[in-house]
Amino acid sequence: MDFSTPPTADWHQVVNRYYRKREIYSMAWDGSDIDISLLLVVAAPNGGPIAVTRDEKQIQVVKTGNLKPSIQIFTSSGYLISSFVWEKSRLVGMGWSEGERLLCVLEDGTVLMYSVFGELISQFSMGRDCKEQGVLDIQVWSSGLVALTHNLQLFAVTSLEDPRPRALADPGLENPPTSWVAVDPLYTISHSVEVFLATTSGTILAVDHEGVKDQLLSQGPFKKMAVSPTGKLLACFTENGDLWVSLSDFSKDLYQFPTKSKVPPKQMVWCGSDAVVLYWDKILLMITSGDWMKFTYEDPVYLIGEVDGTRIISNSLCEFLQRVPDSTEEIFRIGSTSPAAMLFDAAEHFEKKSPKADENIRSIRADLASAVAQCISAAGHEFSYPLQRQLLKAASFGKCFLEFYPSEPFVEMCKTLRVLNAVRYYEIGIPLTYEQYKQLTPEVLIECLINRHQHLLAWKICEYLKIKGDKVMVHWACTKVKTSADDSEITNLIVQKLEKVPGVSYAEIASAAYKFGRPRLATMLLDYEPRAADQVPLLISMQEDELALSKAIESGDTDLMYLVLLHIKRTKPIRDFMQVVHNKPAAMDLLIAYCKQQDLDLLKDLYIFYQEPDQLASTAILESYQQKDLDERLKGLQSAMRYYNESKEHQFQARQTEEQIKLLLVQKELEATIEGTKFVDLSLSDTIYRLCVKFDIKRATKIRSEFKVPDKRFWWIRIKAVAETRDWEGLEKLAKEKKSPIGYEPFIDVCIEGKALQEAVKYIPKLAEAEKRIEYFMKVGAVKEAADVAMKEKNPDMLLRIRDGTTNREHLQYVDMFLSQFQAKK
Repeated sequence: MDFSTPPTADWHQVVNRYYRKREIYSMAWDGSDIDISLLLVVAAPNGGPIAVTRDEKQIQVVKTGNLKPSIQIFTSSGYLISSFVWEKSRLVGMGWSEGERLLCVLEDGTVLMYSVFGELISQFSMGRDCKEQGVLDIQVWSSGLVALTHNLQLFAVTSLEDPRPRALADPGLENPPTSWVAVDPLYTISHSVEVFLATTSGTILAVDHEGVKDQLLSQGPFKKMAVSPTGKLLACFTENGDLWVSLSDFSKDLYQFPTKSKVPPKQMVWCGSDAVVLYWDKILLMITSGDWMKFTYEDPVYLIGEVDGTRIISNSLCEFLQRVPDSTEEIFRIGSTSPAAMLFDAAEHFEKKSPKADENIRSIRADLASAVAQCISAAGHEFSYPLQRQLLKAASFGKCFLEFYPSEPFVEMCKTLRVLNAVRYYEIGIPLTYEQYKQLTPEVLIECLINRHQHLLAWKICEYLKIKGDKVMVHWACTKVKTSADDSEITNLIVQKLEKVPGVSYAEIASAAYKFGRPRLATMLLDYEPRAADQVPLLISMQEDELALSKAIESGDTDLMYLVLLHIKRTKPIRDFMQVVHNKPAAMDLLIAYCKQQDLDLLKDLYIFYQEPDQLASTAILESYQQKDLDERLKGLQSAMRYYNESKEHQFQARQTEEQIKLLLVQKELEATIEGTKFVDLSLSDTIYRLCVKFDIKRATKIRSEFKVPDKRFWWIRIKAVAETRDWEGLEKLAKEKKSPIGYEPFIDVCIEGKALQEAVKYIPKLAEAEKRIEYFMKVGAVKEAADVAMKEKNPDMLLRIRDGTTNREHLQYVDMFLSQFQAKK
């Protein structure tokens, strides 16, 4: 474009609005002999790439050696990104999804998703019905697609991340629709995909998952339909050659315009949400409410509807048709005296050192802030570098006369324009407008650049806008591993570039290297991955089990260790598994803990492999006590005893196991003879205790003898049983059998606990220490007896303590009597 021409040179007035069509690029097409009229063309929105392939519906001359069609992907400036031969069956249609992924749909319902470099990312099927009926046509939107089968049924996939084909309601068509269009779920009230089918009867059917609604229209039949970028408006081209525009919910007709052509246009798209653009051979017609504008083309063209205009691709040019933004119109409209126009004029006069600059500023003093804002806004809508600069200079000039004006809008616009100018450069070929950039967001733009392998530019934009750029560097590294360089050389290069970038995932890069068939490089890269949770699963998938276990142990994460151990156990023979965990104490401890809870057979195999009979015996005991059947438990304990007997160091454990077997046999016999009482699984002391409670002292004594229970323990058990049964007579008999090996305090305590205070008094005199006798007499309320002991011991201090411990008048007199005797002696 010649930037020396006036800004309004490409403006066209339609009613009271201005539109402009400006050249963005001269199409390079990389020397390819491109003729759009013979090709199936699809272009991604927001200045995205263009995919072309041979249109099989047209008869063409095929050059020698080109019998198989190919799909070529170009930038908007015509630079070839990739080209690949189409080896699949007949292509029904193509479309672009978000992230600049190319969807290719086959007649059998297979959907292939490609990157801009022709790499197959994924594929899925539209379902059995599509395969059996065959796909007639498709409609694609940013996150899904709808297929129309030859049986005139509709099937939709609403998420390409998780493609699950689902049938829409049966429209009940007998003939193919005259045209049809799908509405993105983002713009429907139900937030599910909605399809408009134009019927031969002249109406439109609105179809979704729930049902079919006939709009009962009479304007049709409709040969072409197009939904506006916002999803609010619907344009239809009728059989009579009229363009009919309504709200997409059909609640209101907006306007109808006669084109005087009964031949339907080859293409019909929206120019933003203001106008509709129709293309016939050599004729481009833009229609708004109440007026129209015609353009003539010698070359065939392809139209791409954008959120703020229409991108026009021809054999030689890439152009952009849009409504002139309000801020731009205010400044450059012929004869405009708006504050923004006056400010722009003042800035030009200032550069020429003309006094008229001051005069202009004075005249718009009250509206200077809005004039500055309009100049900043207009700069964002321009593709011309000199014009951007002039507008920003005008805004900066106006700011000088404002005491308070925030700098952020000006700074942000400068940053935005720098980014936009960088991606618009013809070698990059993304003619993004300011409105598209705002809708797309910088993060999505960076992702698009990454997908095109424009890593340096993406990284520079991240730095400039202060956006986290680790994703850019990881993607760059993933592409580097596919080069033919030496593993060490690539590793050093990647580490050198990434060492100062926070948050980089080396595991992701290593995964890419492994998938590309370079396991050694993947292992080398994983050494730099700081997150074991990312490192270990990849090592497992690479079958580097021992290294994965080592890394898991180093991390100290027990969940990771379990993950690796269970994977190795599941995938390797038991002997190989033992070899891997050998000499890894942390892993062995975890494995043993797991086996004790979940897999005792494996635990026994471990101990047999490592020749540890004591641990094997412990496992046998553990396993035996998981058996409900007593005979099975006894067998397990006998096995444990044999394992213990294999080593002289574990004879004590062998004897204890033997004792336990013996006790279980005794308990089994007791349960057989004493009905309703459970003995199995009680300890030896509890077994004797339960017999004492049952007053079976004879058997209790016998078991005590068999198991050599010490006297002290036996007496304690009997006293506890007496307390339980309140057998005070039996307690007295026990006390008289022989001198108590545990003293008489336990006798007194159980009596006090059982509130048998009179019984307790019987045993207090048997206590050897006077202080203890006094203490217990006081506990049972025998104050006089306590005083007698103190008097006998000739201890006035004890008497004083006794006196302090009672409030009974009689007891106080009794104690005072003894105290007076001591005073008399003094």
